[in-house]
Amino acid sequence: MRAEIISIGSELLRGEIADTNAPYLAQELLKLGYEVGRITLVGDDQESIVEVLRQAWERSDLVLTVGGLGPTQDDLTREAVAKFFGERLEIDPSLERWLRETFQRLGRRMPEENLKQATLISSARSVPNPKGTAPGWWVEREGKRLIALPGPPRELERMWREKIAPQLHGPEQVVLCHTLKIWSLSESEVDEELSALPAVANLQIGTYAKFDGIHVQLVARAERREEAERLLAETTARIRSLFGERIWGQNEERLEALVGELLRKRELTLATMESCTGGLLADLLTNVPGSSEYFKGGLVTYSNEFKVTSGVSAELIARHGAVSAEVAEAMAEAARQRVNADVGVATTGVAGPDPLEGKPVGTVYTGVSDGVRKRVTHRLYPQGRLEIKRRAAFGALFELRKLLLGES
Repeated sequence: MRAEIISIGSELLRGEIADTNAPYLAQELLKLGYEVGRITLVGDDQESIVEVLRQAWERSDLVLTVGGLGPTQDDLTREAVAKFFGERLEIDPSLERWLRETFQRLGRRMPEENLKQATLISSARSVPNPKGTAPGWWVEREGKRLIALPGPPRELERMWREKIAPQLHGPEQVVLCHTLKIWSLSESEVDEELSALPAVANLQIGTYAKFDGIHVQLVARAERREEAERLLAETTARIRSLFGERIWGQNEERLEALVGELLRKRELTLATMESCTGGLLADLLTNVPGSSEYFKGGLVTYSNEFKVTSGVSAELIARHGAVSAEVAEAMAEAARQRVNADVGVATTGVAGPDPLEGKPVGTVYTGVSDGVRKRVTHRLYPQGRLEIKRRAAFGALFELRKLLLGES
């Protein structure tokens, strides 16, 4: 069965905010067995919305609209849907009562313009909004469905989980997804290695570039859950044998949490010394609840002077440069000793916009040391200051994981 998503809002077309709702819904629909054929952006113009609705309705079994359910003059989804179906908007007494009670409960006066949020067409039923004042719409006609959802992500996601997904039955088919996450290879390199795998009926493989590496998504379809699970398990095993230790995680796993668990199990403590990442590595580590059990602290040694006062040899910096394998290794060991931790990890590099010490923008050295084992890696990341910082911080976590696991 085919589905389409229509994201409504001129702010989306102007690039003022990113559309995070459509990707979320696309993933959720996939789990229910729907194929998302198109995602369309349209501005706050009634005629444009009606035209997009007409096209989507002709092509798809399910149409989801997102946004335009607020109380203001430029919230036009209700009006557009009513015009498309040739029906009149009328205030629903039960919705009006719920709306007034909601405002009263919040201790606020309800502006009269909010009454438009209590309107329905005769062929629609309202979908309760547990987190806001904009109910959704559910329309079934001609064997098809149109569901209108509010734009704020926290409202949309809660409504989807509690009010829509449990009632939205897809095809009589089991659809299971599994994602493997790979670091240190480009998307084209991953795709090239995957091309060696034999094609498997009812199984799709896709690759997606993310800041934490390349995600390989497997989607299996079958009449029985056992068959879908078998398809996923067999192909996952083949992919793991292809990529080995370059696979760092799967599905919703986060590398900072996996690294934290390794440190906790081994009863080890960690310290960081960061230059080009500017504290981003420490930020990632401390985003994990309970990280105080193993993360003792970190230093942001952005200047050479502070590197020296933090324990890195001035002579070493003068001889090799601040952005070098030698300095990265020394920083990791200095972090470990300065903070009195079991393991130290360090980053030094060129975030741009200009080259430094003859090294191009994107050059990053990562050092990891536990006092006995010391390892340094060199990477050249795609340009873009924030992108380089994010990838360098993640790369440091990856190298730390390898040291903790004893990988080469």
